[in-house]
Amino acid sequence: MGYNPSEIESKWKSFWTENQTYKVSESTDKPKYYVLDMFPYPSGAGLHVGHPLGYIATDIFSRYKVMKGFNVLHPMGFDAFGLPAEQYAIQTGVHPADSTEKNIEQYRKQLDNLGFNYDWSRSVKTCDPSYYKWTQWIFIQLFKSFYHTKNDKAEGIDVLIQYFEENGNINVPAYHSDLTEFDATDWKAFSAKEKDDILMNYRLAYRKVSYVNWCEALGTVLANDEVKDGLSERGGHPVERKAMMQWSLRITAFAERLLNDMNQLEWSDSLKAMQKNWIGKSEGAQLFFDLEYGGDRIEVFTTRPDTIFGASFMVLAPEHDLVQKITTDEQRSAVDSYIEYASNRSERERMSEVKEISGAFTGSYAINPFNGQKIPVWIADYVLKDYGTGAIMAVPSGDERDHAFATHFELPIIEVIDRSKHEGASIGDKVGQLINSEFLNGIEVKDAIENILQKIEEKGIGTRQINYRLRDANYSRQRYWGEPFPIEYSSDGVSSAISLDRLPLELPDLEDFKPASGGRSPLARLDNWIQPGENRTRESDTMPGFAGSSWYFLRYMDANNDQAFASTEALNYWQDVDLYVGGTEHAVGHLMYSRFWHKFLFDQGLVPTNEPFKKLINQGMIQGIIEFIYLQKEKVNGKSRFLCAGLRDREPEIEFVKIPIFVDYVQNYGNENSYLNIESIKQFIEWRPEYKDAIFECAKGTFTMGQFTPISDEHDSQLITVSEVGKMSKRYFNVVNPDHVVDQYGADCFRMYEMFLGPIEQSKPWDTNGIDGVSKFLRRFWSLYYNEDGQAVFEDKKATKDELVVLHETIKKVSDYIEKFAFNTAVSSFMICVNNLKKLNCTSLEVLNPLVRLMAPFAPFVTEELWSKITDQNGSIHLVDYPVFDPSVLEKDSILYPLCVNGKKRSEIEVSSSASKDEVEKMALNHEGIEKWLDGKTVKKVIVVPGRMINLVV
Repeated sequence: MGYNPSEIESKWKSFWTENQTYKVSESTDKPKYYVLDMFPYPSGAGLHVGHPLGYIATDIFSRYKVMKGFNVLHPMGFDAFGLPAEQYAIQTGVHPADSTEKNIEQYRKQLDNLGFNYDWSRSVKTCDPSYYKWTQWIFIQLFKSFYHTKNDKAEGIDVLIQYFEENGNINVPAYHSDLTEFDATDWKAFSAKEKDDILMNYRLAYRKVSYVNWCEALGTVLANDEVKDGLSERGGHPVERKAMMQWSLRITAFAERLLNDMNQLEWSDSLKAMQKNWIGKSEGAQLFFDLEYGGDRIEVFTTRPDTIFGASFMVLAPEHDLVQKITTDEQRSAVDSYIEYASNRSERERMSEVKEISGAFTGSYAINPFNGQKIPVWIADYVLKDYGTGAIMAVPSGDERDHAFATHFELPIIEVIDRSKHEGASIGDKVGQLINSEFLNGIEVKDAIENILQKIEEKGIGTRQINYRLRDANYSRQRYWGEPFPIEYSSDGVSSAISLDRLPLELPDLEDFKPASGGRSPLARLDNWIQPGENRTRESDTMPGFAGSSWYFLRYMDANNDQAFASTEALNYWQDVDLYVGGTEHAVGHLMYSRFWHKFLFDQGLVPTNEPFKKLINQGMIQGIIEFIYLQKEKVNGKSRFLCAGLRDREPEIEFVKIPIFVDYVQNYGNENSYLNIESIKQFIEWRPEYKDAIFECAKGTFTMGQFTPISDEHDSQLITVSEVGKMSKRYFNVVNPDHVVDQYGADCFRMYEMFLGPIEQSKPWDTNGIDGVSKFLRRFWSLYYNEDGQAVFEDKKATKDELVVLHETIKKVSDYIEKFAFNTAVSSFMICVNNLKKLNCTSLEVLNPLVRLMAPFAPFVTEELWSKITDQNGSIHLVDYPVFDPSVLEKDSILYPLCVNGKKRSEIEVSSSASKDEVEKMALNHEGIEKWLDGKTVKKVIVVPGRMINLVV
């Protein structure tokens, strides 16, 4: 029989489905292993060839683990809520539920085409009410909890309420954001609304006014990474900083645990560093500066309290609560203008901008608590409301941004650190002696910090404090396509969670998805839904995209349970994820939130482990070749002009821009000599009709208005394009659909080729130049079992020693490479193995049976087919044992020794590997090849280095 990938793959896909080959159970007689992929968002574009890279790797590894005797959970689902589906609905009128379901069907089909061993019976969709019922349930648990600082864990809010009833909040052992003190009598006298507002300062899920990136056109809050240059990344709409009532999660309470517990994780150093930087632990002092007019104080946190005598001004975030109160009438106009300016800048821009310096003076002054000096109070956008206290004491001699600000606005710069004895020390380094600092003068920085901390606490103007850069997670979105909050409000605004028997609170059907004005969610339009009863109002915001993705790995453990997010038995069996593979784009946000949720559930006794992901590997990106053509900026006689890249250097580069073009139109795509011929240009014009009258000029002639005018006797255009390696994306028109590659070469070839491209962690360009080689390899592999006439050539006979050596060398290498996730070298080893077996004319099933099992994780279809032919077993090859390496096979029968006389090689001698030392010495002394070197000499000693050399000392 011939090798026909299409027929083989269709046959075995049906077999796996019908026989539920990949269905997983909690089999307690086997060790468990949980392999997880970061699940995809099902966009309308479907998969491109870059998406399956990590999926193929985990599929190989999970198949390998199954064959090694593990009970492997390798699931897949869909992160299906979010803004893209809602925007698509607005543009097309297609309900996001319908478009999302259609996209999921397409993704599922594409994934099945590649032969993944997913247990689809455990699949999840975050937009499914049976799933988000438990997302809502976990949110309610967060809402009903606080962080007990003494016990260092999350506990029920009832414990806190009881403390308030007995003690008020004096010395309360709770992580909070409330500075107002009250006693037990006060607490009992508070109204229900006042108590609710106070508890919001302690709850792990809480509601408060905060500044967010608001996009009116999209009608929702955007994360910092969704904003660029003051515009939304999606659609390029204006974004402003706006104060809005938002739900947040108090992840900051877990900062120290998130930081310390990374030590137990098998993650890369670079990934751990990213998480540590995001958490941003710093030790210093909380310090208060009185304002000149009295009454209010400015709170700051500083890691350098020793530099307080160099503080020559203070800076508040434009959104700081005190700004309006302390701004003088003379400065009101300037301050208001600056606040408006800052509101149109994203946090990311404000944090990263170093060239443009801006700010406004409030007209007020603070008082340095140590020397009584008046310090002007400014506002500037490089200070953020939600970072620290939203205020800083600016020491321009100790901080580069403060220095630039002081220089720009001609504010005093007071040197307080003498670094002259520390060569190479720069501004901000914690070295040197204090100067111009009264009682700190002459003291080394390290000692000065401790000295000033003691003084601060003695004076009662502050305290030692640890701060984190990590901020609480904004959890509200003013959009439709997301999980509804299971929260209701009474007529006086008191919040409460709905009863658990009313979950899930389903997302109502809505035809008008357009954002409501003024920051209101589209759900706010549904009066009957928003007001479920008398004096009750539902929350109209929905949860963010990361809500469902923060715990999905747990649901896979028991995906169809309607009584719990997962049973205790399933959770105790699967424990946690042994191997997690995904892209670096989720290295901080998703992983941080997932770890936070998991730790919270651990504190509640709901999961058995403190961390969710033991080992994590970030796969690299498969990049695309982006093809550009040069367009002249100014039209020529009213016509657009495109110029061949081969001619571009004849004219000023500044006069041209590069326009990306569909790679399907390009001849020799991805090669140095890629170009557009006449047919390509016609395709481009049909795609971009605004250029139907354009001029296309190349070295062989000019194409315009449907006609090619050649130079000399040329017959076709060869307008050379510019090829660049970059992201594979719809915006660059370079997306390659894996279905097309599978149709041409088969899924096994596609899988092995993606692994063959290079190390899994590295990014690499998609290039099909080498795929023919992999295709030929698979046919060569097939030919070990069937000849060109389709006749079986495998035989039930004993293998030769050489054949077994080739096999077991390959078993050893491939097994090691799989464990190391070095799949590219594993594929190379298979190629070498097959070539060597072909040279030996191997037909023995003693070799070919283990070989097909060895290949099974990499090429599941062809190996399944061959397994069914060479054995009488009815089951799947993917459920049989993995071949075992036998080191004795590689032991040599004889050893070829270099034979030396006084250290110089004079001959060689082949000795049986079982020969004793005395036998080796005797054979060496009698070897005819060294007779002349021993003639007339006495052998004093024979040195035998086992397996390496024999030396005769004469």
